Amino acid sequence: MRLIVLTYLRPALMLLAALLFGFAPQIAAAEDSPQPKEYPRILKAIEQQGLTILGEMKVPGGLRAFAAKAGAQPLTIYLTPDGEHVVVGTLVDEAGQDMAEAQLKEMVEAPISEEGWEKLEGSTWVKDGDPDAPRTVYVFTDPNCPYCHQFWTAARPWVESGKVQLRHVMVGVIRQDSPAKAAAILEAKSPEEALAENEHKYGDGGIVPLETISPAVAEKLKHNATLMTELGFSGTPAIVFRKADGSIGKMGGLPQDAALEMILGPK
Repeated sequence: MRLIVLTYLRPALMLLAALLFGFAPQIAAAEDSPQPKEYPRILKAIEQQGLTILGEMKVPGGLRAFAAKAGAQPLTIYLTPDGEHVVVGTLVDEAGQDMAEAQLKEMVEAPISEEGWEKLEGSTWVKDGDPDAPRTVYVFTDPNCPYCHQFWTAARPWVESGKVQLRHVMVGVIRQDSPAKAAAILEAKSPEEALAENEHKYGDGGIVPLETISPAVAEKLKHNATLMTELGFSGTPAIVFRKADGSIGKMGGLPQDAALEMILGPK
């Protein structure tokens, strides 16, 4: 069986192209620190450029393949035998079948683990509801997101009755002033009141954005955005919740009807 590696850049992978330029200094720096033998050092250097390595896959032909994401774009990285170079592309057989497609899809769409839930707990979020509520739901929220606003409104009966606490993991990804609005909420004396102000005034433009974002808050927003991508989301609202059986569920976009009750529980 003949194996072929096709390497090309699609428009959706332009982020990857930007990340790949200028690897040399970062790779050199990575080589100064010891790395686990099972995880090649070049992949650590690639991660420093902003890619997320999801794990290793099994492919034929003597290559090592790794599932990764550049932003929300899934991709496969092939490690050369010398362990010092990578090829980004598609490995196909003589019939044109992608040797890694199924594994990549499975890894990208993998359910959120308990570790992922713990990362959400440790992220920067704004409390919305009773801290003693029996159900906690995390939602990545952009202050300018219309669907985030609709979800906030739809959730009021559950939140106001004390059944659910929403934890808004603030991000600024939709518009140019989104980070400044998210920062205005996080830096407010009462972030909870600032969040409510943004929602109540949403039709009139929402909360007034800050003129300057502090480095500390900018770093928190960056961490939240990275976590959103790491958990498999590409936009807001991005919702993570506990199902009735205790397992962790996730949903991207605005839930309605039965999906809303699945996330928030019975009214």
